[in-house]
Amino acid sequence: MSHIKLIKSAQDHELAMARLMSLMDLDPQPNTAEADEMDVLALLIEKYEDEQFPIDTPDPIEAIRFRMEQQGLKNKDLVPFIGSASKVSEVLNGTRNLSINMIRKLSEGLGISAEILIQAPSQKHAV
Repeated sequence: MSHIKLIKSAQDHELAMARLMSLMDLDPQPNTAEADEMDVLALLIEKYEDEQFPIDTPDPIEAIRFRMEQQGLKNKDLVPFIGSASKVSEVLNGTRNLSINMIRKLSEGLGISAEILIQAPSQKHAV
């Protein structure tokens, strides 16, 4: 096991990433020193990246649109989650808020975190 320390600089980050990649290439068995080192490095890297490159939680409408794009979905594909075609349009253009029921269905059906969906959408969606 190599020397593990907190990641405090871009150079530390680069070294940790290189070590993590080399460990991943080894594909260590669970509960070995290499597997444990890989887990610890991944946590340290994640902590450093979260602090250095904070990412705002996405707007709920942006998250829905992103998932639609990822999965090749059209507005009509959201009807089972939101209700009707008109409700889908209203949600996507920001004139209708998501209900708790819609949030549950979208979270389960599209795998979008309810934590993201429950936020108030930004006002930039109105067309």
